[in-house]
Amino acid sequence: MTDARIPLAGVIGCPVAHSKSPQLHGHWLRTHGISGHYVPLHVEPEDLSETLRMMPKMGFVGANVTIPHKEAVMEIADKVTDRAKLIGAANTLTFRSDGTILADNTDGYGFITNLHQGVPDWDPQSGPAVVLGAGGACRAVVASLLEAGVPEILLSNRTRDRADQLHKDFGNRVKVVEWLQAGNIVEEGALIVNTTSLGMVGKPRLRVPFDGLQTSAVVTDLIYAPLKTDLLQTAEDAGCTVVDGLGMLLHQAVPGFERWFGHRPEVNAATRDAVLG
Repeated sequence: MTDARIPLAGVIGCPVAHSKSPQLHGHWLRTHGISGHYVPLHVEPEDLSETLRMMPKMGFVGANVTIPHKEAVMEIADKVTDRAKLIGAANTLTFRSDGTILADNTDGYGFITNLHQGVPDWDPQSGPAVVLGAGGACRAVVASLLEAGVPEILLSNRTRDRADQLHKDFGNRVKVVEWLQAGNIVEEGALIVNTTSLGMVGKPRLRVPFDGLQTSAVVTDLIYAPLKTDLLQTAEDAGCTVVDGLGMLLHQAVPGFERWFGHRPEVNAATRDAVLG
């Protein structure tokens, strides 16, 4: 950097104290000996625009974005990537040298990369994917699965309207199934994905019946608290291959770190330990 300023990055949310991102990026900065800092930033919605415009002047090169700002930052950014537009949310901002803000979404990349790392021989074309949920994370998952070549997505959500919107936005490869019928489509899934918060610490249980799971199925849960959800335990007991949700958090952070600090970090056992510790 020509002005010799130490590059700064952070995660913007409201609240943000729970975020694992400072542990993750701090680990990478230390591991690679990079002079930089990554900090949590609690920003109220009414202060978001002013904060984002001020951050580059303070030495920030980028930021991650979490709830409730993922949609609002798209209205503030000067440029939004096509995938962020498709998903309808952004989680990664880059403050460019010309003073403009680039908004991107790396959740889908994180999801697919985590799947491939957890199941190296996973074949997207092996059959339909059953996806539970219809929120922002689900949109990223659906977009990435369709791009990877999954032939069909059977989508079920507690609120039918949100699922119908995904069908409208992503096309006929996404088929909506009533929430009360979700258990009936489990046996059709070569891949099962829970994108809801059901099963998370402090949330209600995911009560979809999974007795129809095929032993050949790959089952993944975006939740990482607990690391092994009831869904993953049930799937493991049924002989399925399971992938926990922590890897998605780790992998989605890679592109941003590389853009901001000029080094592509590796997601390995030490990375997981740094975040879980």
